[in-house]
Amino acid sequence: MADQFDNNKDNDQEQKYEKFCFLCRRPESQAGKMIDLPNNIHICADCMQKSFDTMNTQMSNGNMNYSDLFNMPNVSMIDLSSLQNPGNQAKKIKKKSETPKPVIDLKDIPAPHKIKATLDEYVIGQEYAKKVMSVAVYNHYKRVATDTMDDIEIEKSNMLMIGPTGCGKTYLVKMLAKLLQVPLAIADATSLTEAGYIGDDIESVVSKLLAAADNDVEKAEHGIIFIDEIDKIAKKKNTNQRDVSGEAVQQGLLKLLEGSEVEVPVGATSKNAMVPMVTVNTRNILFICGGAFPDLENIIKERLNKQASIGFYADLKDKYDNDPHVLEKVTVDDLRAFGMIPEFIGRLPIIFTLNGLTEDMLVKILKEPKNAILKQYQKLLALDEVKLEFEDGALHAIARKAMERHTGARALRAILEEYMLDIMYEIPKDVNIGEVVITEGYIQGNGGPKILMRGQEVPALEG
Repeated sequence: MADQFDNNKDNDQEQKYEKFCFLCRRPESQAGKMIDLPNNIHICADCMQKSFDTMNTQMSNGNMNYSDLFNMPNVSMIDLSSLQNPGNQAKKIKKKSETPKPVIDLKDIPAPHKIKATLDEYVIGQEYAKKVMSVAVYNHYKRVATDTMDDIEIEKSNMLMIGPTGCGKTYLVKMLAKLLQVPLAIADATSLTEAGYIGDDIESVVSKLLAAADNDVEKAEHGIIFIDEIDKIAKKKNTNQRDVSGEAVQQGLLKLLEGSEVEVPVGATSKNAMVPMVTVNTRNILFICGGAFPDLENIIKERLNKQASIGFYADLKDKYDNDPHVLEKVTVDDLRAFGMIPEFIGRLPIIFTLNGLTEDMLVKILKEPKNAILKQYQKLLALDEVKLEFEDGALHAIARKAMERHTGARALRAILEEYMLDIMYEIPKDVNIGEVVITEGYIQGNGGPKILMRGQEVPALEG
């Protein structure tokens, strides 16, 4: 797919422009090689020779008249406006058999099961979310590749991800963009306002994508935009002030999600007279929105309790209080009650949830992914020729501490940094240290790590 997305470079080289003679207006293909003058002016050899002949004749006769310069055959009065607009002289060379090449080849789009298999290597759990994303992305880029050439127009597969903080929403999108080798822009909805007079304006999300695509418009038009913290632009309740960062932002995002031509600055995030502007069409840009929606669970529980609290077979009101999968029961009505306007939800047809992380999932996140945190530390110590091992009990103790912080997988790195600080500081002092074993007691604060010298036998680990 990298070759398909890098076709733009080749296209830029192929778009040559044909030079026109400034006097006789003949193209270079007819008049022969041009003589280049300052201000992007080109003159053919015939007109240049005629000019010299006329000047020599008049000078030899002694009656030089500059007006005779304009009486040469095939030469009209010089158009002074073309001096100020030299670009009018250039014209694209038309190729005889020029057929537009698709930016993305249908054969190069990985199938959903291959996309999910790659995501499995980096993201633990969230099986349903990975399956939904794989199918949605596959269908979206099939739509881009075929360019909806039939009468049946395929709609965009924009997505809304709902899940608690630290469950892997942003990480999933990053891995997806890396796999597909398309430009990715990550924007924060909390910084967006209606017209940008407090924070960023709505079009700034497209300018970030253009910057990620190295200002290549065609490449940017097939990228992915991830808008995080989308729940922060919910409609404000019980307010008489103008809602410039809530409902107004949702209204402004409608045209981007649906597909429209947007003027964005090149090489800058704000529009001003000194920055060149380009037009980007968002029709083929995939939008993925994500948010934690902290109070959404209460809205879902309230709806479920209303449905099941009437009659002889009514359920208890606290039935869903301890349900870890209550977010999976979300409906469009729940999102509307949360503060998302119907038009906005309608442009995000694929809505799915991510589960909160359990202790076992956190342990797997520590050691199983390709770039797992434990593997990173083992690599760092391996550069000092020291082996690093973790007891299973220590991993579960770290996971329990992470659960207490309620920040998801982000807590794992912070906890490990805390416990590995002294080890990373002390190890380089002694070249005889060969192995370090992190014990459960060290994590719980009632013991220390096992330090083994080189040549010493490794004792069997318990637990």
